[in-house]
Amino acid sequence: MKSLKLIGLAFGASIALSSAAFAQDVTVAVAGPMTGGESAFGRQMKNGAEMAVADINAAGGVNGKKLALNVEDDACDPKQARSIAEKIAGAKIPFVAGHYCSSSSIPASEAYADGNVLQITPASTNPKFTDSGLWNVARVCGRDDQQGLVAAQYIAKNFKGKNIAILNDKTTYGKGLADETKKALNKAGITEKMYESYNKGDKDFNAIVSRLKRDNIDLVYVGGYHQESGLILRQMRDQGLKTILMAGDALADKEYASITGPAGEGTLFTFGPDPRNKPTAKKIVDAFKAKNIDPEGYTLYTYAAMQVWSQAAKKAATTDAKKVMAAIKAGKWDTVIGPIEYDAKGDIKQLDYVVYKWDAKGGYAEIKGNGT
Repeated sequence: MKSLKLIGLAFGASIALSSAAFAQDVTVAVAGPMTGGESAFGRQMKNGAEMAVADINAAGGVNGKKLALNVEDDACDPKQARSIAEKIAGAKIPFVAGHYCSSSSIPASEAYADGNVLQITPASTNPKFTDSGLWNVARVCGRDDQQGLVAAQYIAKNFKGKNIAILNDKTTYGKGLADETKKALNKAGITEKMYESYNKGDKDFNAIVSRLKRDNIDLVYVGGYHQESGLILRQMRDQGLKTILMAGDALADKEYASITGPAGEGTLFTFGPDPRNKPTAKKIVDAFKAKNIDPEGYTLYTYAAMQVWSQAAKKAATTDAKKVMAAIKAGKWDTVIGPIEYDAKGDIKQLDYVVYKWDAKGGYAEIKGNGT
């Protein structure tokens, strides 16, 4: 009995020690659409965060502590995003890389601010995210007023005198991007022939396609996500339209090609310079490929968000969100997507959008020179 009691005490002590060690970890989070229509981008974010945390831990962690990753699913739903933000704040997690949809990031940011959580989005491009004046927000991507301008410049130069239509899905991201593109086009002296909305999640676009056909639209700009964009493209081709489809960064996933098939060839979209091609990313890209993961879209942007936070936390010698944010805005950070510096609002100073074109094989490449 005595030996069993000693074994039990030793086992209990072992559990206590392991619990203590675990308690010393710093938990960080990644939040995005792990399920739902935009889950392809949630997968990108999860892949980027997991690799970053593993690499940071392999290099010694942050301020002598290892990182533990908490993955949260908001399904791109604003209410769910707010609930997740309150949960993360309640758990006293100091940092979250998230969210993907602007309609999630913006309401979540308020709960994070109240709960002392620093938020860096890899993907939310709506200007309101950083224009809100909250102390705790930043991004490693660009803004829709930058992205819309590049799209408009490309259209103005390459489709001068052609019939242009603009569609949007009524979401914070989609309508915001469509409106910024429209504003820049109108400023360039081009008036769209058609401006129409649809609902995110719609499947049947034949009525809209019929209008595009009636108005002899040469290019349709879609402010929305890849699922609906792919269906619009397919239904245009089904009705015999050769109209070019152009959209934003939400087309930066191979799932778009799986929706359209070879018909997607010629689709245009704007996105930041592909970080997979940067010398700063080669080692990380090779590591992803060794795991049979293509780090496309926002994978490396999420990795970069983790890098910015971890480097700033080391420089500040703390994980306190306000002190780390002060360090972020005062410093320059070496990341997988290149060096990053911030303005006072939390926007990066370096990123320029470029135009990409999908090919018939389900890949995309930058249009060199962009024609802008």
